[in-house]
Amino acid sequence: MTNLIQFALMVIAVLKSTMGADEVIVYTQVGETVTLKTQREIPPKPYVTWHFETLSGTTLAWINPFGGRSTFKERPWNNSLSLNGYALTISNVQEQHFGTFVCQVSDSNVPKYHITFILIKLQVSVNPTSLLLPEEPLSLACSVGTQRKPDIHWLNPQGQKMKSDKGALTKIVTSQDNGQWTCVVTHDRKEHKAKVSVKVLGKVLYMCIYLSPVPSPQYTSASSSLRIPCSFPSHVTWEEIKKKGIRKIQWNFSPTPSSSLISKDGEMLFSLSPENPLTWQTEQEKGLKPVQDVTKGDLSLARNRGKEEDRGNYTCSMKFNNGVTLRRTVNVEVLQIISSRGTKLTPGQRVNLSCTTGNPLQTDVQLKWFPPEKSSVSIPDDHPAHLTIPEVGTGDGGKWKCELRRSDVLLASAVVTLTIEPKMTVWMLVIICSSAVIMLLLLIVAFILCRHRKRKTRHIRHRLCQCKNPKPKGFYRT
Repeated sequence: MTNLIQFALMVIAVLKSTMGADEVIVYTQVGETVTLKTQREIPPKPYVTWHFETLSGTTLAWINPFGGRSTFKERPWNNSLSLNGYALTISNVQEQHFGTFVCQVSDSNVPKYHITFILIKLQVSVNPTSLLLPEEPLSLACSVGTQRKPDIHWLNPQGQKMKSDKGALTKIVTSQDNGQWTCVVTHDRKEHKAKVSVKVLGKVLYMCIYLSPVPSPQYTSASSSLRIPCSFPSHVTWEEIKKKGIRKIQWNFSPTPSSSLISKDGEMLFSLSPENPLTWQTEQEKGLKPVQDVTKGDLSLARNRGKEEDRGNYTCSMKFNNGVTLRRTVNVEVLQIISSRGTKLTPGQRVNLSCTTGNPLQTDVQLKWFPPEKSSVSIPDDHPAHLTIPEVGTGDGGKWKCELRRSDVLLASAVVTLTIEPKMTVWMLVIICSSAVIMLLLLIVAFILCRHRKRKTRHIRHRLCQCKNPKPKGFYRT
């Protein structure tokens, strides 16, 4: 009896594998594209037909072993159906497309098996859909249009699982919530995902809200341009920011080291109000200028060449009517080459060159030295920040350059020009003194000769003219 039961179960399993109907659940959203594909083996000479609702329902597509294939062209399927191999693709899924799809596979017109696909509507929503500021509430909902009860949970933009009540989630947002949220529906150990975008501006940190961070510090030098970046995210428009009640945008500067005379927020450089036309007002002149139109999202400052006094912290802030302030502080470091003996040197001197910003460099940046072409100094492979020249020579004169890079990106470069002047030796002094004495003697001799010549000329003139009143030639009475 036991053997008979086992045999019957085996027959049922075989029949199910050959003629049985598999069922596949597919979740999708309105407007998406979905592909229904059988995972079972296709026979050598297959006839494949796709039906809607039941095997006797509307034939949506068919394929024969002779290369023939076609899709249903009438509404609501027109321009939505296509065949990809033996799979059926539904583009731009609409409300009328949800339901049951049956794929029947035959071998030489003999039905072999059919598979049922149930296309279920997956719906996600976010409230509000507009731009959010930190500490504002957010509501997310995820539901499926079926009586089935799959497991539903949410993943935040960092991929972390969030607790929800049957797909509903409510929270107070921070900037970490900005990005794509994912609703995950799990059925029969298979996951189906739907995404929704959430816009959050800023970051809450100790009651201060900051704009999105950038690599800091920013580097410049007297040989490099200076750009101090600040912008609101590309997914946020100026109109959205205005609707949130923007009151003022401004730049402040705190030099390094900071002075006790400067306020906590530093000196105000520029300010702007959201009225038309949008024009930056200059509060302190430092040679910096805003680079673009605010409505394009770029609030950065820039100029062609950096200066030593640019070293410090620059704060870009956006103040809103509800009291929220978005801030971002950018630290600017000025790269320069410092010579321990100045730039005018004599041969044989020991000199230390330092390529530095005045602060320890970050671990992800690298220095590289470029000595003059005729220099005989050997640069170590690791290109240290401090370079020692035991004895400078005339070939070491000229431009010394150092570059600061992050990977292959040039951050800044600095240049210093060394002048090598020959050292005054004893023989050089003797020669110079001797030359001076000779020149002095020559001048004295020339002076004496000139005086003697003038005296001689005066004596000759006196000898030729003896008479005080010479008489003219002619006859005279006696």
